[in-house]
Amino acid sequence: MLSDSRSSVALSEPPPRAARVLVVDDEPNISALLSATLRLVEFDVRVVDSGHRALVAVEEFEPDLVVLDVMLPDLDGFDVAKRLRSTGSRVPVLFLTARDAVEDRISGLAAGADDYVTKPFSLEEVVLRIRAILRRSQPELDAPSASDTGVLRYADLELDEDAHEVRRAGRLIDLSPTEFNLLRYLMINAGRVVSKAQILDRVWKYDFGGDGRIVESYVYYLRRKIDKTDPPLIHTVRGVGYALRLPRGGEE
Repeated sequence: MLSDSRSSVALSEPPPRAARVLVVDDEPNISALLSATLRLVEFDVRVVDSGHRALVAVEEFEPDLVVLDVMLPDLDGFDVAKRLRSTGSRVPVLFLTARDAVEDRISGLAAGADDYVTKPFSLEEVVLRIRAILRRSQPELDAPSASDTGVLRYADLELDEDAHEVRRAGRLIDLSPTEFNLLRYLMINAGRVVSKAQILDRVWKYDFGGDGRIVESYVYYLRRKIDKTDPPLIHTVRGVGYALRLPRGGEE
């Protein structure tokens, strides 16, 4: 059974605002189950059943997160996410998809997804992933310590946490919030090899096993953006993990 414990607050303090979640799915059974479960654990939920209605709802409802089915009757989920990003919206998106091919995962990342869940899925897993995304996308919930603020630099790569900007050789690189957090973690650990499990724990903030394939997909896509400029900085250490460092002899 799903539950969510709450700590008591002083009477003088206003209660915290419930996180708003927009569910976009044209299958009534799935949307009903999702919305009921999310309300049970005290999210503020709105449900729509098409891509065009989703775009309108994002403006009106101002959700903290969108749960977005890929297969919709008008616009597919990828198109919806691309249109949101093109308008400057950075609302986190969790895709629901029946397709788990690498090409589909890459399409989702290219559209600006923060995570994805493959159907059929566990309702508990969806709740855990939503909470993980909200923790890493809302600074007030997971603010970096004072020692971690400011500008991180490695070689010709620069990450400005205050401006939320990344530049390589002076060129501005557009990253999604999750890509930004992944690169920040790699830069903090520059020169060290970090495992998929460490990345899931520190970037995705999963308090459960998690799927290492999401790390592979994001590293692949981040590398395509960061390593357009030579030398390549993001390297795979087979059987161990990933490292941000200058190339070593014989290393691609």
